[in-house]
Amino acid sequence: MSDTEESDAALDPMSARPLYVQLADVIAKKIGAGELAPDRPIPSENHLADEYGVARLTARRAAQELRERGLIVTVRGKGSFVVEQPSGDASEEGEPDA
Repeated sequence: MSDTEESDAALDPMSARPLYVQLADVIAKKIGAGELAPDRPIPSENHLADEYGVARLTARRAAQELRERGLIVTVRGKGSFVVEQPSGDASEEGEPDA
């Protein structure tokens, strides 16, 4: 019916999980699926806020969450960019167990 599964991308404000974590998960999924390519910008905080119907601060906190996960890097004055991911399936030696 639609090429994007809106039910997966929809955020649930009634969930116990914070909206920023839900939004970060949606963006992380897009990065993992290759929809957001390495070394390319992610949508701006304003765009994310408009697209997902959240406050700009929620989008900002989601970007902070993605930075903490090592999925994006933010360049002042330029925006946030997807980090080149090592092939996680081939080498998991760098991942701590804790």
